[in-house]
Amino acid sequence: MGKDGSGAGAASSVRAVKPPPDRLYGRARGHKLRPRQALLLNVVLPRLALPDTLPAGPLWLEIGFGGGEHALAQVRAHPEATLIACEVFENGICSLLSALVPEDGIPEGGITEGGEADAKLPPNLYLWTDDARVLLRRLPDACLNRLFLMFPDPWPKMRHAKRRFVHPEQLALLARVLKPGAEWRVASDDPTYQAWVHDVMAAQTLFDVTEPATTRPEGWPPTRYEAKALRAGRQPLYWAFRRRDGRHPAP
Repeated sequence: MGKDGSGAGAASSVRAVKPPPDRLYGRARGHKLRPRQALLLNVVLPRLALPDTLPAGPLWLEIGFGGGEHALAQVRAHPEATLIACEVFENGICSLLSALVPEDGIPEGGITEGGEADAKLPPNLYLWTDDARVLLRRLPDACLNRLFLMFPDPWPKMRHAKRRFVHPEQLALLARVLKPGAEWRVASDDPTYQAWVHDVMAAQTLFDVTEPATTRPEGWPPTRYEAKALRAGRQPLYWAFRRRDGRHPAP
């Protein structure tokens, strides 16, 4: 599948990768927040906080929702499922919140009434704004029906490989919370990350692996990152891994 950013073979790099650090991401805040963004974070975000008791029915999790378009499309297309969407970067969180409660009162996909404190929000959407691994460690065994990792930060330099979310030492954590047969969707346009995913998943026994699709499969909503990659001439790959039956490993 090619070379890693260090020039070493990707398979040998997988074996030599360091354990994940306590924090995978960089700055959670970029530029100073505008007043409207601060209002969304202070008023709307708490209304989407994950409750102490998980809701009944299918439970899905998206790790790193970016601008939120994929999360919102899934929530609207699948009212029968509850989605927990994770993101640490405030600009991305504000983008999703603004789509839900725009200043003109007309969100994407419909019309709502009310302001930040009382606008109608999707009943099947919750947000988690800390490290997703903190949530994963708290979730009970075999509770998730689907997991999404859409165009994650590739961390292309080999010295940063430990920060990649697809990591040999994190697979057991993911497998523990996924039900047998649950689907884990991964998409990436970065050649280094694509090779990395291939080699990490080829060396594990917790998930069934098939060849990735080269065009976005039906039922996979588009994202701004995919559009950017296609405009730049990069080829995204789309994986659908399946959690194998068996014991739930301890992370």
